[in-house]
Amino acid sequence: MRQESGAPILIHSRKWTRLRGVPTTTDFAGRLRAAELRVTRPRVAVLSAVHEHPHADTDSIIGVVRSYLGDVSHQAVYDVLRALTTAGLLRRIQPSGSVARYESRIGDNHHHVVCRSCGTIADVDCAINTTPCLTPSDDHGFVIDEAEVVYWGTCPTCQSNADTGEKDVRV
Repeated sequence: MRQESGAPILIHSRKWTRLRGVPTTTDFAGRLRAAELRVTRPRVAVLSAVHEHPHADTDSIIGVVRSYLGDVSHQAVYDVLRALTTAGLLRRIQPSGSVARYESRIGDNHHHVVCRSCGTIADVDCAINTTPCLTPSDDHGFVIDEAEVVYWGTCPTCQSNADTGEKDVRV
């Protein structure tokens, strides 16, 4: 272990390679300040929860935030999610037939793949070296700056379960 900026950090370990890209509370506070939002414990907790659980629904986020802070109301989390989404710190997605989900990966025009069976969602990067999704056949006079593409299919777990006759119990 070595010290950096007063805090111990792990080096030369498997954990360090995974942890070095994880934002800290200080990073989240900086993001809030940069978006001209007041830094509060619920806002930091929600940013952290969404970062740790991409594509989580509101109920899941509430559970994680409560594990961090103790008692916090549903309304407080809903209000924080709305404020962070409006400020551009979170992205709200809602695939057809699904509840709203939130992610902290913003500003890169990525897409999603959704499992028709269990609802699992994964990120899909836009086409490499080209952005065909930003060139529609008819833009109707719009200046296109973003596209939302949702791919639908069956995830590997559900494919495997179908082969063995098991049911996936994820929600």
